[in-house]
Amino acid sequence: MKDIEIAQNAKLEKIDNIANKLEINEKYLEQYGKYKAKIDLEIFNELKDKKNGKLILVTSINPTPLGEGKTTVSIGLVDGLNKIGKKAVAALREPSLGPVFGIKGGATGGGYSQVAPMEEINLHFTGDIHAITSANNLLSAIIDNHIYFGNKLEFDKVTWKRCVDLNDRQLRTVNTGLSGEKNIIPREDGFDITVASEIMAVLCLSENIQDLKKKISNIIVGYNKNKQPIKVSDLNAQGALTVLLKDAIKPNLVQTLENNPCLIHGGPFANIAHGCNSIIATKMALKLADYVVTEAGFGADLGAEKFLDIKCRKADLKPDAVVCVATIKALKYHGGMAKEEIQNENIESLIKGTKNILKHIENLRDNFGLNVVVAINKYNTDTEKEIQTLTQILNDNNVQLSLCENWEKGSNGITDLAEKVTKLCEKESNFKFIYDLKDTIETKIEKVCTQIYGANGVEYSSKALENIEQIKSIGYSDLPICIAKTQYSFSDNPKNLECEEPFNIHVENVILKSGAGFIVVLTGKIMTMPGLPKVPAAENIDVDENGNIMGIF
Repeated sequence: MKDIEIAQNAKLEKIDNIANKLEINEKYLEQYGKYKAKIDLEIFNELKDKKNGKLILVTSINPTPLGEGKTTVSIGLVDGLNKIGKKAVAALREPSLGPVFGIKGGATGGGYSQVAPMEEINLHFTGDIHAITSANNLLSAIIDNHIYFGNKLEFDKVTWKRCVDLNDRQLRTVNTGLSGEKNIIPREDGFDITVASEIMAVLCLSENIQDLKKKISNIIVGYNKNKQPIKVSDLNAQGALTVLLKDAIKPNLVQTLENNPCLIHGGPFANIAHGCNSIIATKMALKLADYVVTEAGFGADLGAEKFLDIKCRKADLKPDAVVCVATIKALKYHGGMAKEEIQNENIESLIKGTKNILKHIENLRDNFGLNVVVAINKYNTDTEKEIQTLTQILNDNNVQLSLCENWEKGSNGITDLAEKVTKLCEKESNFKFIYDLKDTIETKIEKVCTQIYGANGVEYSSKALENIEQIKSIGYSDLPICIAKTQYSFSDNPKNLECEEPFNIHVENVILKSGAGFIVVLTGKIMTMPGLPKVPAAENIDVDENGNIMGIF
């Protein structure tokens, strides 16, 4: 049975019943139909004296076209924890329409470990991403309107881009203002995908609506002729943008197929953005449950690094345990095995591929000082010899392994991981950041590239060096960095899976995100507006005569 059919046949509980499991008073619940709700931020006044639960971060090896099932494990782990008698909740990101209609598909888990209503969460949900898109593009309209009516702020360069939450490579670079009307000045512009917008980052890194408004005020949208920054506050646009986001800032409550609670809020990509759900949802979840399972996007070199170096630093959080997800098929792929042959037993490729997961474990355990367990999404093609080989390699490196069968069996297939994670949460850890905020921008970049990616060094384009100097000159050197890099490899080359030869990271551009409070570092050929594949998932998505959606996976 397909994922969407499993989800559509599930027996969901009304959302107020799910809220009761977390002891959420109905006065804080804003219902969006039967199975979705937003939670009012006033609930923090009631929760402020409650002790925080344990925070479990789920990450993975570098992803492959085969899929590793990180979200499936995250959702399954919440079900598994509740199955063994723990009060657990998930805190996840919202899906983007780009992957849903592109190559990756939906982001609500799989098999019997899904969040629901699956179709609604993957599509328009409660309108949060639409609100972010509108706020972003309102700001663009205000900037161009200001220039049209005389340019009092003396814009010389506009750095703010428009956005849309779809994969559309044609919009990466566009020319605007071509109508020929008097006073309209044509210029080159471009679109980012909404989940890479600074407005998305600001929403996810804000503590409350006042903090949201302050961060929006600090966004730099361009520079004048003296190369001095122009901010949103100079345009007096922060109020209008905040109004568009006043509901989007509230976390969304949904449920797993086993009727366990899940907060889904915020959706930045991890390859081109910081890859974590909102601080607000995470902190709310920590007050509502004893165990909180959250997920950082793509591999641990991207999402987990940004979760730890950016989100944890800003929110004063520390994971009590980390789950690193992999599959034997994906490890064989990283070991050089062809995708077409991946179902065949191949011990040599598996052994070579474990280099990838061992590097992630080294980063999480030794560089960040955290307690790690490996979760293997089990397939029926995995042989006993392959499982024993991988178990032995991990044992030799003092790492626990748990075989997960929750895709097929739901919570019954993941209780072993749930038990191991609860024990891991009780162990002391020595959490530390990879870099200090007082380090130079170049030093921060080089520490992540050499320690986390395993690169020999860093090469900078002249444009990147020029922008680094400009960031220093206007006083923003002390911000964390957010490296945009291919998700498929530790290097910046998506085809260099095994990274057997020494490599450098190539920094093409450096962009200040002053509202979000970090510096984006663009490496290799990474794009902030993805494109569709040759055969996009959109071709298989449809609706029948009864209004039932088909084809989302």
